[in-house]
Amino acid sequence: MSRRITEGAEPKHQQLRRILLDLITNRLAPGAAIPSERQLIAEYGVSRITVREALGQLVNEGHLERVRGKGTFVAHRPMQSTLHLASFTEEMRAMGHVPTTVVLVREERVPPAATIAALRLAEGEAAYHLKRLRMADGAPVSVDDAWLAAAVFPGLLEHDLSGSVYSIAADVYGHPIDRAQQTVAANPAADEVATLLGTRTGAPLLEFDRVSYSGTRPVEHARSWYRSDRYRVQMEVTAARAIA
Repeated sequence: MSRRITEGAEPKHQQLRRILLDLITNRLAPGAAIPSERQLIAEYGVSRITVREALGQLVNEGHLERVRGKGTFVAHRPMQSTLHLASFTEEMRAMGHVPTTVVLVREERVPPAATIAALRLAEGEAAYHLKRLRMADGAPVSVDDAWLAAAVFPGLLEHDLSGSVYSIAADVYGHPIDRAQQTVAANPAADEVATLLGTRTGAPLLEFDRVSYSGTRPVEHARSWYRSDRYRVQMEVTAARAIA
């Protein structure tokens, strides 16, 4: 039940923030709309300034997100991944989410120079280009732009590529992807990626650049862009030597 907010030791905007945080954490699902400013003013007996200050704090903290012309909604809670080698499909399922994929590009052609070098291809040799939008529980999480060695995976584009390509590599071709070298950078979202991920141009993204191996052979060169408000990476670090 709602209750009127009154003057006290705790400022009104902090009281309202606490009430709204309980609402969005325990009773509303990600993506749900919260009551309008007018409703909050009437329900809790506070000013518009108080409402806007409480909402602004929750937006800045990542609990709420504003959509221009539509309202304020419960933000999708970030998925926290322990840094390891796994397909997106496997990783999302392990975290209790339902993964889905939209295949944007599937083609065979000569890749860019950086990919030719990464996959150790001959000049003019073609590879498979696979670009996909990856979602968890229906919400966009990442855009994956991958190149795979056609000589290692002949006929790959004929398979269902909306699931785990890593499973296809292992189960169909007998070439499990068991190692990768990867860099991670924070970069602003370009127009196309921002549109696909449902965020604004220039929004902060986590960009992964990965070369994956099956044994000693490089078989995949991929770049992935993740929404930093929906995906976080956790890692354990240890000292290279004992510290006296």
